[in-house]
Amino acid sequence: MTDSWNAAWTAALDELEMDVAEVEAMLTDARRLAEAPPSNLWQPPTDLGALPLELKPRADEILTRQLAAAQEIARRLTATRAQQAMTARIETGEASKRPVYLDCAM
Repeated sequence: MTDSWNAAWTAALDELEMDVAEVEAMLTDARRLAEAPPSNLWQPPTDLGALPLELKPRADEILTRQLAAAQEIARRLTATRAQQAMTARIETGEASKRPVYLDCAM
């Protein structure tokens, strides 16, 4: 029982680690991100029970990598928004658009 429990958790961590590695690779290579967005996102298993204690260091390391990847994604999203806002101002020459004419007939 214990061997199959460890094996099931090891397989689940293997899948999760592959997903993290894929995201890390995409963050490293922007062209790869544009060409191949992730299609099969990892789903946590529902029938494994508690994590075996001997696998906790590995799970912690994967979590650390996930958090670092999430921080990098958030940083890039923020930078992209700032770049888009700056581009919008450069194209129009204004921070906000104003009407071109004012109808005074009323």
